[in-house]
Amino acid sequence: MKQELDIAVTAKLLGALLYYPPSSEEVTPLLTFLKTEGWIRQWPYGSPEVLAESASLIAQGVNGSCTESVDEAFQRLFIGPYALDAPPWGSVYLDKESVLFGESTLSFRWWLDSNGIDPLNQNNEPEDHIGLMLMMTAWLAEQWPILLDELLEFHLLTWAPRYFELLKNTANHPFYQGVAKLGLVTLKGWQEQRDLVITKQQLYR
Repeated sequence: MKQELDIAVTAKLLGALLYYPPSSEEVTPLLTFLKTEGWIRQWPYGSPEVLAESASLIAQGVNGSCTESVDEAFQRLFIGPYALDAPPWGSVYLDKESVLFGESTLSFRWWLDSNGIDPLNQNNEPEDHIGLMLMMTAWLAEQWPILLDELLEFHLLTWAPRYFELLKNTANHPFYQGVAKLGLVTLKGWQEQRDLVITKQQLYR
């Protein structure tokens, strides 16, 4: 079904960009793709104006015109050593204590286990890392679409838009600002396309 294909392709790309370093073998070909002028015509979500803004920022970031490289920005935004302005884990937003492996992480882990799903986790990362959850979205869209809406409504879209807003506003690097803009319009597109109802939750970041 085209809906699931669109979600799979866009979630896989966004998830990889937010989980793997830019110089990794997973992301290098994606950067090559994002350097082409026509990719925004293939992106199924967002207005031409917003996509053009995202593409311009991404191009600025990958073309080496910044004082900080994309790899250096990834290290600062996702690894540290300093506190992360936009932490990529869901429990930081959903749990009052804003901790890793919080109650929302355990709830998501239980959901995965109860459905017999092995998390796509290679580095002992909390399962609710934004990159992992987006790649899980892609996997479900391709392999198990009956569970896709449940993942989006109850585990991802409750907090991910807030994450992308924070990333957009605090990244201080055009590449990740562009990715954040792209993420926001893509999540909105998924929600509208599938008529999802997201229960408003208290967010702590």
